[in-house]
Amino acid sequence: MPSPPTQHRTLSDRVNTFGQYLLKRYGQRVHKLALNAGFTCPNRDGSKGHGGCTFCNNVSFGPNAKRSPQIDPQLEAGRGVLAKRTGARRFMAYFQTYTNTYDEIEVLRERYDSALTQPDVVGLSVGTRPDCVPEAVLDLLASYRAKGKEVWLELGLQSADDATLARVNRGHGFEEYRTAVTAAHRRGIQVCTHLIIGLPGEGRDAALTTLDRVLELGVEGLKLHPLHVVRHTQLAIQWRRGEYAPLTLEDYIGICADLVERTPPAVIYHRLTGTASKDILLAPDWCSQKWAVLNGIEAELYRRGTRQGDKTAPTPHHQLVRTA
Repeated sequence: MPSPPTQHRTLSDRVNTFGQYLLKRYGQRVHKLALNAGFTCPNRDGSKGHGGCTFCNNVSFGPNAKRSPQIDPQLEAGRGVLAKRTGARRFMAYFQTYTNTYDEIEVLRERYDSALTQPDVVGLSVGTRPDCVPEAVLDLLASYRAKGKEVWLELGLQSADDATLARVNRGHGFEEYRTAVTAAHRRGIQVCTHLIIGLPGEGRDAALTTLDRVLELGVEGLKLHPLHVVRHTQLAIQWRRGEYAPLTLEDYIGICADLVERTPPAVIYHRLTGTASKDILLAPDWCSQKWAVLNGIEAELYRRGTRQGDKTAPTPHHQLVRTA
């Protein structure tokens, strides 16, 4: 058997990645540019709860969490960094920090429009919660898509198990996710679902069950993220008490490979791992090593001789809304 690859560049040979999708669609590199639009979260401001999810220190998920909410300066700074590092000249405006549909519709319109007026911005990717996408917000997103913009609604589901969601103080259940996905697809909006692997009480079987429930409803994109323990969270307290043990790198790689094999080839993987900066990361230490994780997933798929979709068939009753 040939030796596994040592570089991450061939991962897209086995996984349908977002970068490759954008390259094919636009004929050039297009990179997501993370933005902080100054929003909060209903699980923090008292609408749904206080303190947020047990694992959430938003700095670990959005390194721009402390930036000014002004969009233009963030775009200017971000495009300079990405253009120098990757050569990209076109960008997706990624509204990442906290809940980016949680405000008055005119405030949302102003923020989104600020990004889309830039000639090198091809579209929006809007991160939010399944319980924060009312009809008016979906209509607004659909209006951008009708104008030819790339639009993705990124829904943070994390798990399809309501008991797990309650355990981490998520503040919503799977039914809210079902409602949001159905409403988005009714308008032709592409959905990317975020899943966290290794939540308290969950392992491989729970991850596979969550994936199956998400695929049954239909989805255009997926993001996988290992649960990491960061400072100033309830999870950090639980970890210090010995009440939570993170996944090993080997376990995470194996679960990711299982999920990829089970995912229809047309579904786009926007992300296969996530990292936290070393100054706030407590455990596991491998969560600061992005390429070690990606190379490991690639090597495991290579070792198995499999690729995305090898252990599943496309969901027959759902028509993907993505445009060519």
